[in-house]
Amino acid sequence: MAKQEEHVRKPEWLKIKLNTNDSYKGLKKLMRDKKLNTVCEEAKCPNIHECWAERKTATFMILGDICTRACRFCAVKTGLPTELDEQEPERVADSVKIMGLKHVVITAVARDDLKDGGSGVFAETVRAVRRKSPFTTIEVLPSDMGGREENIRTLLSANPNIFNYNVETVRRLTPTVRARATYERTMEVLRRSKEMKPRIPTKSSLMIGLGETKEEIIETMDDLRAVDVDILTIGQYLQPTKSHLKIVKYWTPEEFAELKEIAMSKGFKHCESGPMVRSSYHADEQVNAAEK
Repeated sequence: MAKQEEHVRKPEWLKIKLNTNDSYKGLKKLMRDKKLNTVCEEAKCPNIHECWAERKTATFMILGDICTRACRFCAVKTGLPTELDEQEPERVADSVKIMGLKHVVITAVARDDLKDGGSGVFAETVRAVRRKSPFTTIEVLPSDMGGREENIRTLLSANPNIFNYNVETVRRLTPTVRARATYERTMEVLRRSKEMKPRIPTKSSLMIGLGETKEEIIETMDDLRAVDVDILTIGQYLQPTKSHLKIVKYWTPEEFAELKEIAMSKGFKHCESGPMVRSSYHADEQVNAAEK
């Protein structure tokens, strides 16, 4: 039975429409020319064509392309990281300006080898983008940076427009799905960031399809609201390779719509919920929604 389940076709609603127009091709070439990494490519995001080709948004992955953690859902490479690239913040900023991006998400691999968790480079990248593209909105999506308060403070000192840290899954599944990160630390990072900078909207993302129940999803929503998270995204987990966690369930568009209604009723300022939704999906709209 398990062998048969591996070959079950994806539902019709998970089929992707590709758009490789000049905007997409130009951004892809620029990433290669500037030697930059994007989580759009590294994590095999299904929305890369829509974001790059149509919405003029992108998610840059700084601090190299090798992660110190091996989360069982993630396609990013794991191993010993390379040395820090001091010119990376300026290269990211140049790329944002050249492409005229409306909104940029800056994320990173986990760097547990660094005492500051990479927060210093994060802050420098935000400042560099803002100097060169003052009208571009900036979202940061770091690791937990060891959960250290000083690291969170360093990153937030650059005043991004949105602080995003993903809970990824429900409490019960966290030890199986994530490496080193804990459910409790996730809530603590989100709580501290809101206390330090109350005016900066906070955001988190939940992927479903790993065996969680509807009740557990709702419990996670309650926990996120308890630490005053403003924005929630919910999307379908898709298995990157056969060595990653298997999909237990494909949630339907109707079920995602219901989850969005529940989230909004609990006080989130904005919620994106759908099979193809990822943390950065329609991220440009989320800034305006949170501000309103």
